Amino acid sequence: MELLDEDEGKTALCIARSVINEVVSGKKSTFPELTPVFNDKRGVFVTLNKYGDLRGCIGIPYPVMPLKDALREAAASSATADPRFERLKPDELSEVTIDITVLTPPETVSGDPLKRPEKIEVGKHGLIISGFGRSGLLLPQVATEYEWDAEEFLDHTCRKAGFIPGFWKNPEIELKRFEGQIFSEIGVI
Repeated sequence: MELLDEDEGKTALCIARSVINEVVSGKKSTFPELTPVFNDKRGVFVTLNKYGDLRGCIGIPYPVMPLKDALREAAASSATADPRFERLKPDELSEVTIDITVLTPPETVSGDPLKRPEKIEVGKHGLIISGFGRSGLLLPQVATEYEWDAEEFLDHTCRKAGFIPGFWKNPEIELKRFEGQIFSEIGVI
């Protein structure tokens, strides 16, 4: 996967900010000119934080649409459709900061389910656990933020999917890992 450079990361943040401003305030925004990487199909998540607390996070985990479209959809949804939060209000626009995580295509972690923790590098990999009609995803930075080891990361991804901790050991559960390139309004990570 071709990485975005720092300027493209800033452009992605500008797109997300403009989309969020439009959907929350109703005022039209102008969008920057895009480089060819924005036409590549990519997964992406847009995370909103308000004074350091999560305020919304929605994304498209698989590369099913061009980055420019996935970014717009994720940005609008993070501000208006995260079921954990009320819709962002216009007076909150200046209080939220945006993080964007551009994802590599998720890859299946195969082999013995009991050895799954050995195949996860905390801080590098994000996880998707799915099975029995449920799925849960946690971005790579979550495990680092909470100082989890690989097993704790797996357990919390199980919880996100609605499973009990340790359910990742079940051979019928599919585990995928991915990497993410993170851009933040408070600095490129």
